[in-house]
Amino acid sequence: MQTTFPRLLLKHAAERPNAAAMREKEYGIWQAHSWSSMAKLVEHIACGLHQAGLQRGEHMVVIGANRPRLYATMLAAQSLGAIAIPLYQDAVGAECVFPITNADVRFAMVEDQEQVDKLLEIRALCPSLNHIIFDDPRGLRKYDEPGLVALDRLIESGQALAKSQPNLFQTEVERTSPDDVAAMFFTSGTTGNPKGVVHTHNTLLDRAQAGAEFDKLTAREEVLAYLPPAWIGQNIFSYAQWLACGYVVNCPENASTVTIDLKEVGPTYYFAPPRVFEGLLTSVTIRMEDAGRIKRGLYNYFMAVAKRVGPDRMDGKSVGALQSLLYGLGNVLVYGPLRNNLGFSRVRVAYTAGEAIGPDLFTFYRSIGINLKQLYGSTETAVFVCLQPDHEARADTVGVPIQGVQIKVAENGEILVKSAGLLKEYYKNPVATAEVLTKDGWYHTSDAGFIDAHGHLKIIDRVKDVGRIKSGLYDGALFAPKYVENKLKFFSYIKEVVAYGDGREKVCVFVNIDFDAVGNWAERHNLPYAGYTDLAQKPEVYQLVKECIEKVNADLSEDTLLAGSQISRFLVLHKELDADDGELTRTNKVRRGFIAEKYLPLIDAMYGEKTEQFIETVVKFEDGRSGSVSATLKIGDTKTFAPVKAAA
Repeated sequence: MQTTFPRLLLKHAAERPNAAAMREKEYGIWQAHSWSSMAKLVEHIACGLHQAGLQRGEHMVVIGANRPRLYATMLAAQSLGAIAIPLYQDAVGAECVFPITNADVRFAMVEDQEQVDKLLEIRALCPSLNHIIFDDPRGLRKYDEPGLVALDRLIESGQALAKSQPNLFQTEVERTSPDDVAAMFFTSGTTGNPKGVVHTHNTLLDRAQAGAEFDKLTAREEVLAYLPPAWIGQNIFSYAQWLACGYVVNCPENASTVTIDLKEVGPTYYFAPPRVFEGLLTSVTIRMEDAGRIKRGLYNYFMAVAKRVGPDRMDGKSVGALQSLLYGLGNVLVYGPLRNNLGFSRVRVAYTAGEAIGPDLFTFYRSIGINLKQLYGSTETAVFVCLQPDHEARADTVGVPIQGVQIKVAENGEILVKSAGLLKEYYKNPVATAEVLTKDGWYHTSDAGFIDAHGHLKIIDRVKDVGRIKSGLYDGALFAPKYVENKLKFFSYIKEVVAYGDGREKVCVFVNIDFDAVGNWAERHNLPYAGYTDLAQKPEVYQLVKECIEKVNADLSEDTLLAGSQISRFLVLHKELDADDGELTRTNKVRRGFIAEKYLPLIDAMYGEKTEQFIETVVKFEDGRSGSVSATLKIGDTKTFAPVKAAA
């Protein structure tokens, strides 16, 4: 698709001027923005930015939730040949300093007072930042800062300029080439400063179009945009594919109304990381455990039917007349109402990515008639590398290479990718660029995996994280921490896991329990608790976690490659891992190295055969204050199993 984002906007506005482009919920009411009104808004913002001095090739940061006027600002910047940089709205001010200074940002578009305060706080560290534009004026009426201006005022000045120079906007749009840089996305920076991933209009739109063709997306789709726009996954679904297909993007009122808004919108095309699907299933499970005996019995009976029949039906296989009849009855009594309650009554295609999804979780959604599939990609590949065809969705693979993608596996097991969606470069970082992009166009993903007999890609772990057990029973055995962590996270009681074992004689793990799921379990077992720290250290909870670990160990013992990754010792952390405390990235990926340094006494205690260890940890609260949490953590031992020998 050799075009640009602004040209696609104008194309939709010309062909379907009155059709809805975006909807936004304000004060409980959905407000629609047509393609023509969106195009006019973009023109006025672009003219306002032009008058304010935004130059072609300059960077402009955008910070906020999914809002039509923020997306319009990104389009306006791109119309002038500038480059949009979405940043995470929940990042603290210090995390914004590097992207802003690295990209010499002069212009920032932010959503509200919270984001304005954040930028004003770090302004002294960002000398180039002299224009801060805000969308929501609430709380900002008495602010008097140089360069701080309301978006409404910018639009007014843009309207005046557009009236006096009616061809300005169109001329600027035509000057922009598909090979011009359109956006930059900063990586999470797990091992140092974030890297700016540079993408052109063409790289983003090529992958957006390839994904759309794979799943036969049309302008009739409805999408709910609720994840951070700074994450390229959300950006592709609610921006690149929105403009490529012309479907409707719906923006929730706020984070707390997403579940309600999901039911009201009834999206046909849906995307969420596994954690969201886990949370939805946990809420269903908790409600059913609290339901009456008849309702619970009905649910359990028909869910057993769904588990037996549903996946085969989704894969287009014959299940027999009796099973079809039972499933149809279950659809009327259980599955249909359940899909409706989850907001998935109209979903045609649902995707998950970012982390592995548990087979039970994957089977649950497909068994009740939701076409849940997995995809594989990254910021550097503009997301779409592998997707699962409708009738070939499996929990243990991430799909097949789609149109325009080539994949090969290096000798060390690393996956290499070639496609038209690859990053142009890492901004101002030629060394890092040369490390991931070969001269003949292959991108080093840093993921270890292989292509199975069916042509599907399987991911094991990050190449750098795959290690070896040293000494002991499993000397030299493969250790894949992420693989082990994901297997444990498949249990609803376990929210996060950090595994260690490379270069050691055995594997030990930190565990975060899922407070809602374990809290509900504790209440049903008449187990009192006073908050997360207290619940996490209950002997009964340790036994619950131990049982989960031993099931994983039994499973690992059957894998000849990974039998040595069985877990010998564990502890349940006294606090939940948090991005604000530096333990997770903003996309909720574990920063294993940082955690190892921060909790070194706990690691030493586990490998030193201690049975408990005192720890005190500094934490940051949502309001910016700091405090501390301390506890004496118990360390548990688990049963490991002899490797199961393969049949001769």
